[in-house]
Amino acid sequence: MNPQFEQKSINLRPGRRVYFSSDYHLGVPSLPKSREREKLIVRWLESIQHDAQTIFLVGDIFDFWFEYKKAVPRGFVRLLGKLAELSDKGIELIIFTGNHDMWMSGYLTDEIGAAIYRNPVNFTFNTNGGSKTILIGHGDGLGPGDNTYKFLKKVFENKFFQTIFRIVHPDVGMWIAMEWSKRSRIANVNKGEERFLGEDNEWLFQYCREIEAQQHHDYYIFGHRHLVLNMEVNANSRYINLGEWVSQQHYAVFDGETVQLLKFAAIQEDQQNG
Repeated sequence: MNPQFEQKSINLRPGRRVYFSSDYHLGVPSLPKSREREKLIVRWLESIQHDAQTIFLVGDIFDFWFEYKKAVPRGFVRLLGKLAELSDKGIELIIFTGNHDMWMSGYLTDEIGAAIYRNPVNFTFNTNGGSKTILIGHGDGLGPGDNTYKFLKKVFENKFFQTIFRIVHPDVGMWIAMEWSKRSRIANVNKGEERFLGEDNEWLFQYCREIEAQQHHDYYIFGHRHLVLNMEVNANSRYINLGEWVSQQHYAVFDGETVQLLKFAAIQEDQQNG
């Protein structure tokens, strides 16, 4: 494997931080549950806006997302409105597509000013004290195995397939997608928890090790796995998995030196603001 990642650089201003979260899966398992989770995410965004310079949303923000030329999935106005507000205040928004919302096009860029990426990107964060490199991506289709999904991903990303899907009326197309979504692992989270498979079998961790052997990164930050993980790749590098927000509500924060993996506790946040 000889990875060729897109390179991006961010100059982190003094006193500012970078935040990461992923796998909101808005839309499942039901409208009331999804809306409750959406409100919690908005509260988290409000709690970090005072020192956030850049916010990374690392995939599967929506359990289904498809952009027709004149239509997008209804709902999610609380989150989208908050993101637009943050963008208007000068906070940089960066979104990675996930396996559930890979069909993003230009809508979120036009409406909330977000940069959209589909593959892992190597970010260099520069401060007065030096720089840190972080490889960031959703994580689907990486590492060994899962060949069936890797094939399906190529089909779903195919422009011809997307054109065919757009021929279907949005009401029908989105109904089909949401019915399919109800069968996903996150929609059925109570039927079986995700389990840590061990270092030798966690494919994203193995992927990080393979990349690190060829190209150093201080941190690797991914979602997709639905587990909260903070693992040592080697003495100078760590793998962070952000988990999901259906049951875990974790996020990561980077202050220019280190990445911390934290849980958003809304009750504590209320007490601090009260």
